[in-house]
Amino acid sequence: MRPAQVTQILGREFTSAAAGQHTPVMLWGPPGIGKSDLVREVAERHAVPVVDLRLSQLEPTDLRGIPFRTDGLVEWAVPALLPDAERHGAAGILFLDEINAAPPTVSAAAYQLILDRRLGEYRVPEGWAIFAAGNRQGDRGVVYSMPSPLANRFTHLEVEPNLDDWVDWAHGRGVDPRLIGFLRFRPDLLFDFDPAQTPTAFPSPRTWEFSDRALAKFGDDRALLSAALQGCVGPAAGIEAAAYIEHLDRLPDIDAIANGTSDEVPEGIDLQYAVAAALVRRALQAREAGDPLPVYGHLLAYAGKLPQRELGVMLVADLYRAVGQPLCEAPQFATWAGQVADVMLVE
Repeated sequence: MRPAQVTQILGREFTSAAAGQHTPVMLWGPPGIGKSDLVREVAERHAVPVVDLRLSQLEPTDLRGIPFRTDGLVEWAVPALLPDAERHGAAGILFLDEINAAPPTVSAAAYQLILDRRLGEYRVPEGWAIFAAGNRQGDRGVVYSMPSPLANRFTHLEVEPNLDDWVDWAHGRGVDPRLIGFLRFRPDLLFDFDPAQTPTAFPSPRTWEFSDRALAKFGDDRALLSAALQGCVGPAAGIEAAAYIEHLDRLPDIDAIANGTSDEVPEGIDLQYAVAAALVRRALQAREAGDPLPVYGHLLAYAGKLPQRELGVMLVADLYRAVGQPLCEAPQFATWAGQVADVMLVE
């Protein structure tokens, strides 16, 4: 399931908690796919906290609490790490990460917490949703087979990489357009993980975020940048990304295209992808500055001039996901739509 769909499901599951209709959700996926980020994104959208428990690092007593004697009876001290309405708020997300990497004694302690929303005398506040995540057994991670009683306490979603979703996320987080353009040019490198090879560094949504940081730190030194990118995404992808970035000095003037004073289209398809990513960033900047319709119009006109109409469709689709319905209000939108109507109908 693509990340955008997973986020929508998690969002509805969160809002259903207050109505007593929430079902705990288990996210499956390979390492670096962004499972934890999806949970945090839902929390950010609803402005609620996340209590992140890494069950692989806990002991059973960390969940159950410490027993103590009171008037001849044994009571249990509720662990402070569990959600509390007074300390954490009336609503939030309890996130059980790496749940299938936890020893069976710890996962067994979580059974009642997950299904019954309680553990001994402790109760999960009504407005709190319960999500969990873990790697698949085939990913060669340190995982245990999830017991059937525990698995039966969740609904299960498998997260798969999706380039469009990652591009939307990357533009929203300010990822360097050069990396976005590179992955548009080489979409197969968004995620390339072979568990049989047990690589130490490999391309994934997480490591491309690391690459963005590397580009900000080492972009002024060709040798250091190549080494840093290889350290993030592996030798093959790192060398290719560095070579792509090195040749971007042949790009046309992006500001001139956004201002409508240039319609220069570079010859190489790799450079065209780079221009498209840079223009989406210019559209976001225009929206933040106010009165963006003139810029939207110039970008739509430029999309119609790209020699590969499918690339123009991709550019406009990225623009639409970035800035929304106002893009369609530009007078040039109708002209562009007429130019590509046969392409859209075929697809």
